[in-house]
Amino acid sequence: MGERLDVGDRLLTYKDVLDLDTREVPAHIREERRGDFDFTEASIERYISRDWHLREKELVWKRTWHFACREENLPEVGDHVVYSIADMSYLIVRSAPDEIRAYPNACLHRGRQLKDHDGWCAEIRCAFHGLAWNLDGSFKQNPAPWEFPHVDEAKFGLPSISVGTWGGFVFINPDPDAAPLEDYLGELPEHFAKWGHEDRCIEAHVSKVLRCNWKVAQEAYMECWHAAATHPQTVPYAAFGICQVDCYDKFSRFITPSEVVGPMMKGDPTTEEMLRATMDVRVDEKLPVTPQDGQTAREFIVASTREKWRGFLGDAIEEWADCELVDNFTYTIFPNMMPWGGVHKLCYRFRPNGDDHRTCIMDVFLISPFTGERPAPSPEVRLDADTPFGTRSELGIVGNILDQDVFNMEKVQYGLETTVKPTVTFATYQEDNIRWMHQLMDQYMTGEK
Repeated sequence: MGERLDVGDRLLTYKDVLDLDTREVPAHIREERRGDFDFTEASIERYISRDWHLREKELVWKRTWHFACREENLPEVGDHVVYSIADMSYLIVRSAPDEIRAYPNACLHRGRQLKDHDGWCAEIRCAFHGLAWNLDGSFKQNPAPWEFPHVDEAKFGLPSISVGTWGGFVFINPDPDAAPLEDYLGELPEHFAKWGHEDRCIEAHVSKVLRCNWKVAQEAYMECWHAAATHPQTVPYAAFGICQVDCYDKFSRFITPSEVVGPMMKGDPTTEEMLRATMDVRVDEKLPVTPQDGQTAREFIVASTREKWRGFLGDAIEEWADCELVDNFTYTIFPNMMPWGGVHKLCYRFRPNGDDHRTCIMDVFLISPFTGERPAPSPEVRLDADTPFGTRSELGIVGNILDQDVFNMEKVQYGLETTVKPTVTFATYQEDNIRWMHQLMDQYMTGEK
């Protein structure tokens, strides 16, 4: 049977898809929040300039909230994580059962990093000369106190930086005047409240070095209409041409309808063809599922996903709208975190690769529901620039899709280094999330924020 929705002569919209939902759609999903921008161009200097990178370190990375780790990475008092961004390193520590603290990862004596890697400690002791601090940052011991009569040990505690948590994620902000994380996130927790990321675990964490500026990499995931050219295998089941794009204060999102035939799909695929594309089943292979007669691909995926998640949530899953079980809700929290909403597990993070503004690190997390006792978080797997995401089986078919994006990124960076055109040019709706990011970036870079 054909799957294309009939809306007459007008263009299909995401509202048309939501109107077919069998459950009440949350107001925040129906809400449209159009960005207000007065530009469609941005200088290429923000991708290739060393000076821009140096200013970004001071005015963005040191003044915003960014995702450092998950609370499950710090289950016991003394557990610690070393979080690095650009050439800055921070130590995040479980200092008490109900307290997480963060410090610049540097000894107050002569600057040696206090910790080189994640682990557990009863105290924070420098490996260079042995000076030590308690987990709460207060000074504990100097092996040669007679050498430091000028140091007031009561005032020689590690400088704390702001820590906040949301949805099981741990954020830090190096700005001593930072507003609380709750103020920074605004309405975001309301959007994610039902989706329960605090009750999920790290099923996988794969990071990879990319040969491009971090913004080149992140922007590849901040719009969906590239998929027709970059991910043609997804066009039969994802309506990229009717994505809803919304911009708030410190976060934005786009919503991609799934199991809906969009305007970029030529022809009218059958239910079987859509499910084959969704499940990555070749035409010479047997489809492992059998939809009921007359059941659309969207109806089938919604029903099967609802039953799968019933094992995690029980009958509470009946309160989830169909769209929350099948559509892609891709959020960006400024500056560099991209958690997905609904049933989706994905969460991305993008960081400069050390002090190199022409390479970056992309972290891919699968944040998954579980039953029974919380499992230990999956350890990070680090890939170099030449090792594809697709080599990691824990990412499933997502790995190959990510590699299609990565293939573009290096070419974009080379192109930006080569072009004589001084700007990039953005689309006026589908790329509003990117325009939102650059407008906010400019506000930080000019001191307006």
